[in-house]
Amino acid sequence: MRKLRILVLTHPDLAPPDVLSSLTPKEAFEIKTEIDVISTLRRLGHDVHVLGVQWELRPIREAVDVLKPDIVFNLLEEFHGETTNDHNVVGFLELMKVPYTGCNPRGLMLSRGKALSKKLLHYHRIRTPDFAVFPIGRKVRRPRHLAFPLIVKSLIEHSSTGISQASIVDSDEKLAERVRFIHERVGTDAIAEQFIDGRELYVSVLGNDRLRAFTPWELVAEKGDPSEPLIATAKAKHDLDYQTKKGIVIRAAQELHPGVEERLLHDSKRIYRILELTGYARIDFRLDAEDRPYFLEANPNPDIAEHEEFASAANFDGVAYPKLLERIIRLGLRDAE
Repeated sequence: MRKLRILVLTHPDLAPPDVLSSLTPKEAFEIKTEIDVISTLRRLGHDVHVLGVQWELRPIREAVDVLKPDIVFNLLEEFHGETTNDHNVVGFLELMKVPYTGCNPRGLMLSRGKALSKKLLHYHRIRTPDFAVFPIGRKVRRPRHLAFPLIVKSLIEHSSTGISQASIVDSDEKLAERVRFIHERVGTDAIAEQFIDGRELYVSVLGNDRLRAFTPWELVAEKGDPSEPLIATAKAKHDLDYQTKKGIVIRAAQELHPGVEERLLHDSKRIYRILELTGYARIDFRLDAEDRPYFLEANPNPDIAEHEEFASAANFDGVAYPKLLERIIRLGLRDAE
């Protein structure tokens, strides 16, 4: 690949310092994606510039005018403190006719709303858990069709925000309590969906028109309590001490029936296209006791730190990390489909 001038967009708090050795292990873990992407692109010989943005679009316009980047590597997960605003930044880049990595604004909007994406996929006969939405300010009334146990989440937040073992509820009283928690602590509408007791699987998909789905990856708790349902809580994803204590790992799914793996890969590509995703995304599933996959959510622009599930799955299937980043860049430049 030719050497490029790349502008990396990230949250100001996640921009790596010039001297990485000054970081504690916890600090380095919190910005591992930015460190991995920026350092790898520089090792590949690209001219990389980092811009932290959150409240104003003007710095993006000014950086583009001055630097004239070949492409913007988009690592933003929110804007103005809202995850649902990330599509506005991408839309702004499209208006400036600046190539960028990752998902387009239409795909971001369709996939960020957990209820909307499930409705679209149910229409296309993709199996999804039954669910109901509980808006802020409304009384919690469970529809008759919605049977316990349920898992309660934020309607729009990602990265397991607000999810813990207490998110799984088995009574109307606990449902109302957890919905209130999401409303008050997370500050968003809540969604309660049928809890699928089984395995949690992730399929990483790369591409625009021609898609590649990598080997399914699985969340595993090697030291967990067998009686405790395994879910991707915020602590399981972001707390290093908790991960060590419970033996939390995400690895290539083992002992999957070939037909089940084939179905997961096939459905992931269908979901990717139905939600109009581009660039790269991770599709999350639960697999029940009868090996039936249920779509949970689609994550456009997922974490691409070198040792997180997306890059690990790609590497497992023969795409090393530097090659993965360059492939993502080519997709953003539309040089490769």
